[in-house]
Amino acid sequence: EVDHRQRKVLILSQDSFYKVLTAEQKAKALRGQYNFDHPDAFDNDLMHTTLKNIVEGKTVEVPTYDFVTHSRLAETTVVYPADVVLFEGILVFYNQDIRDMFHLRLFVDTDSDVRLSRRVLRDMKRGRDLEQILTQYTTFVKPAFEEFCLPTKKYADVIIPRGVDNMVAINLIVQHIQDILNGDICKWQRGAMNGHGRTYKRPFPEQTESSSVLAAGKRSHLESSSRPH
Repeated sequence: EVDHRQRKVLILSQDSFYKVLTAEQKAKALRGQYNFDHPDAFDNDLMHTTLKNIVEGKTVEVPTYDFVTHSRLAETTVVYPADVVLFEGILVFYNQDIRDMFHLRLFVDTDSDVRLSRRVLRDMKRGRDLEQILTQYTTFVKPAFEEFCLPTKKYADVIIPRGVDNMVAINLIVQHIQDILNGDICKWQRGAMNGHGRTYKRPFPEQTESSSVLAAGKRSHLESSSRPH
């Protein structure tokens, strides 16, 4: 049961929208030879439609992806309308139609050594051996980051270095979310908040991973990307 009177914050991941792989692509993925960090790895049409429906206040079903078998499961997650939606992912700014939906775009900058160590630990938990992880990183992940992810930093409203260690930036983001939930968004407002145009930019102190905000009326989507590259 959902209490529609309660103010709600929702977190969604771009990773939920990986494409369904063919048998040949899945075989490559199991060998660590499929590029999951390329923009074409994502079902951008489904992603755009899902986000559009969320902005319009509709209940949607978000895919569930199994990273061990590289498969989209039959089960989905039902997502009810929320006041604030954080949408995170390494390539959320790459597609212009999706990028233009956000009202606040954050790019979280994390040191390359930290990104690599996080990925190694994460993929080993998924049952992959170290050699395959490192080969995939040098063959696909690092080149894709430099070609596709890093250039999208120019679209960010805010660049946040040091990730979770930057408490100043995190506290400002939290305050922004609270302002939306409380209906007090004057000092953060960009234009009429009607989903058109982007006129407001507010730098955070010591202000590069990526993030953003969607809004329809008082519904806003703040996206933040913390997935290691």
